Amino acid sequence: MLRTAIRRAASARPARRTLSEASITVDFPGAYTAHLGDEPAATAETNKTELLEYFKTMYTMRRMEITCDNEYKARTIRGFCHLYDGQEAIGTGVQAALSPEDSWITSYRCHCIALARGGTVEGVLAELMGQSHGQTGGKGGSMHFYNKEHNFFGGQGIVGAQVPVGTGLAFANKYKTPLGEPMPVAIGCYGDGAANQGQIWESMNMAALWKLPMIFCIENNQYGMGTSISRSSCNNDYYTMGNVIPGLKMDGMNVLSVREGMKHVRDYVSQGNGPMVVEMSTYRYHGHSMSDPGTTYRNRDEIAAMRQTRDPIEFVKNLLLEHTDATEDELKAIEKDVRAEVAAACDRAKAGSPPSSIDELVGNIYLDAEGKDVPQPYIRMPDYEKSIRA
Repeated sequence: MLRTAIRRAASARPARRTLSEASITVDFPGAYTAHLGDEPAATAETNKTELLEYFKTMYTMRRMEITCDNEYKARTIRGFCHLYDGQEAIGTGVQAALSPEDSWITSYRCHCIALARGGTVEGVLAELMGQSHGQTGGKGGSMHFYNKEHNFFGGQGIVGAQVPVGTGLAFANKYKTPLGEPMPVAIGCYGDGAANQGQIWESMNMAALWKLPMIFCIENNQYGMGTSISRSSCNNDYYTMGNVIPGLKMDGMNVLSVREGMKHVRDYVSQGNGPMVVEMSTYRYHGHSMSDPGTTYRNRDEIAAMRQTRDPIEFVKNLLLEHTDATEDELKAIEKDVRAEVAAACDRAKAGSPPSSIDELVGNIYLDAEGKDVPQPYIRMPDYEKSIRA
């Protein structure tokens, strides 16, 4: 059933089984719908090596999120936790289309984006466990990942608040680029639940006025918390919400569709044409967060149907098995290795320790003129006198 559904969504040429570097042309008709602009070609060139890379990356994301689920239930991970399984094609495909100089900011559902943008499984899990060797020193937790070296600016705990910040990143990218040269772009990802917020419309207006290299990216996973898009928005064509801003809707369950679509979008905005609005049609398997079973506003049959017919990892697996010389045993070996790697990373994360001193805990707030950390002179305590540090 899965392979039949995938054949309808994408076909590959040539049909013969190919070696690692031999090119495969994959067609995915109907993957794009444009607003005020041209659709990219619904086709992609790839090969076995590239597909294996995408398969391993997405399977690693999936196993990491399943591990987060298990560790949360074991109370090793506490607090807020929003999982990304089902949406792996977006994180992987966008990363494949961006350059290292581009800026990326997203919502609280950010574990896999942190991984795609230069992070490690151990760094992600250690952060979720509050360990000092986590990606942000154990102080950010699930919603506040950050990696300036790789131009990843988080994780944002407030719904939609990353979009104005992303617009600011786009402004900085334009400001720092000499006139007439291609600009690094900024992408701000947010969900359908945030898409009608005023701050997003205001950001779009400024980005259009100033022709900023900004990509407004809606990850439409069909539900804002427990509210379906049909009950929350009078316009479900989110890619048209920029009004005078061009938009593009793409299949967010197909990593090649995402990659090629984002290359098209990036090329447009980097050339000084102004922003674009992108809608990724996708689906999350878990509930909104760990406190949401995800079955009160949708039924298990709906989730099972998506897994069986639209799973992004199975899509890549099918391409490998039908159009390269990859075998079931080869892919099972990769899955086994990934499970072992994620389990080992989890053990190393557990073996760490939380921030051990006050200075470590409250650092990274004040900087001196040279950019060095300055200890914070105040710590908020119930008593004012105790809040002043000697």
